[in-house]
Amino acid sequence: MVAYKSEDVVREEAKEILGFYNTDEADSGVGQLTTFNMLDSYYFKGISDKPDGWYLPKDINKTAIILETKAGGKDIEKDKTQLFKYLKIVQKKYAQSLGILYNGEDVLVYNDNLQQIREVKNNLLHKDYYISLINRKPIDIDSIQNATIDINELLHHKFIMQDLKHRMIFTACALVAHKKGAKLENFTNLSFSLLKRQIIEVLEDSYSEEKRTNEKLNIIKEQYEKITCDKENDKEAMKEFIENVIKISHFIDSNAWNGTDVMSIFFNEFNRYLPKKPDYGQVFTPDHIVSFIYKITGITHKDRVLDAACGSGAFLVNAMGEMISELGGRGNEKAVLDICNNHLFGVEISKDLFTLACANMLIHKDGKTNLIQADSRDKEVCEWIKSKNITKVLMNPPYENKYGVYEIVENVLNNVSENAICAFLLPDNKLETKRDKALKWLKKHSLLKIIKLPDIFAGKASASVSIFIFQAHEPHNHKPIFACHIKDDGLETVKNKGRQDTKGKWRNELEPYWLDVIYRQSGDESCQWLYPPNTPQEKRILKDYKEGLSYQMPEPPFEITQKDFKKVVLDYLLFENGIDKKDFEKTMLESLLYNSKIELKDSKIEIFLGEKNEK
Repeated sequence: MVAYKSEDVVREEAKEILGFYNTDEADSGVGQLTTFNMLDSYYFKGISDKPDGWYLPKDINKTAIILETKAGGKDIEKDKTQLFKYLKIVQKKYAQSLGILYNGEDVLVYNDNLQQIREVKNNLLHKDYYISLINRKPIDIDSIQNATIDINELLHHKFIMQDLKHRMIFTACALVAHKKGAKLENFTNLSFSLLKRQIIEVLEDSYSEEKRTNEKLNIIKEQYEKITCDKENDKEAMKEFIENVIKISHFIDSNAWNGTDVMSIFFNEFNRYLPKKPDYGQVFTPDHIVSFIYKITGITHKDRVLDAACGSGAFLVNAMGEMISELGGRGNEKAVLDICNNHLFGVEISKDLFTLACANMLIHKDGKTNLIQADSRDKEVCEWIKSKNITKVLMNPPYENKYGVYEIVENVLNNVSENAICAFLLPDNKLETKRDKALKWLKKHSLLKIIKLPDIFAGKASASVSIFIFQAHEPHNHKPIFACHIKDDGLETVKNKGRQDTKGKWRNELEPYWLDVIYRQSGDESCQWLYPPNTPQEKRILKDYKEGLSYQMPEPPFEITQKDFKKVVLDYLLFENGIDKKDFEKTMLESLLYNSKIELKDSKIEIFLGEKNEK
């Protein structure tokens, strides 16, 4: 039971959380005695209304905030009329404003059009979080993709850099260098070798402190120095390359998606050029599925998240962005640092991909110290995972057996914390194929959900895939498993740019729908309940169920044609009359040939059947 809070207590609490203190840039505070007239006798002349809290910047082009508080437990939505009145007052001075209703527990936020901002967290956060929501601008996906396409073309055909992963690493490191203050715009006249040297110097400075605790970061320099090109001095190409890097870097600073989706767009665009059978069996997860898996696992900023086959770091960067957003954005520096250093953990065997993951984390301001380059099948990695007290797992491991998919999944399940929720993206039949191994896992761990996905890889993987969600260290004990099938994700193939949510169908319709279905474990005709094979009948508490360790596709409807019917009838008559089917076929063929005429006409064979002369 939540303790009762008076309105005075709620108001003072809000002051601390929002950071409503007077500064040189703004008049700010809370109270019940201060009138609008007292706050500004020119714009608010004669207005005696008294807001509970205010943030009024000296610059009238910036965002003003009005706070209204109520005692704990009161329905704040009923009092929005008063807040709307105050918002209209501040609009006499400010072009942009927002209003906050707060009762010590619930939060409602409205823009200057008096419309509720629904994506805000239901806990009060620092004022900078709300200002960033108002000021954010949509990210221009086409511009990011076009810049990435141009970069790939320039490096490949103008610099003659043959290795795709080297092109990715060089560009990602250039982005880090620019974010760290390298001022790439000043380097357009450099040769490739000189630019490469400038970038690595900035890169080394950016993680010099972390190298003391993580020597694996030397791999970044090691892999970076392997990058070569066959054409060094094309100044026009260098200028274009740097301009495109700066363009992408500009979008990373956007508040629209905490910058995380910018790098996802960048990597996904490069990934379209990867071979169908890449090294180590990696298949890169589409960005909308990365975000979806984060949401269905119920992660919060308190979790410790692992990806033991992290690739370029998409799952970890997405988790970082979501967790930081939950705590009010990057204005909460202490919380951000804690998340980056203590809540994100990754393992990657490929040195090239490890380098990309480190660069990705560097771009997003740390988190890199908990990435290791290692094989998740090794005992040392098991011990490392066990020492990190992992509570959530987000993974798309390599699918082929030769890369150790079963060993990786088993090692993760066995070494995370008690009751950790682990989501693995795997081929639909992966547990069915090694049923004995999977049933062995279920003696220690529970399989909670199986979500079959549509063709999300568009030719990059031959297998269709499902999300398998386990609860670690909780024996399955004959429990039913929820399963469902997302037949369509609404994405469309755009020429030269891959699959995209061009109409917002996934974001606005399908994702909310499926999040609800999976949360309630009902609500769609595809929903089914499964029991693992060999579950004793007396242990099955559900009457309507299927058996298996994958989503069970419905049997196709039974159909019979007239031809099928006649064949069955003929077979029955032959059987009833004791006639051998092969003898009957031989007799019919002989009769057909005996009573027919065969002619060769215009290089074609024509058969005339008996007296009817039918062709």
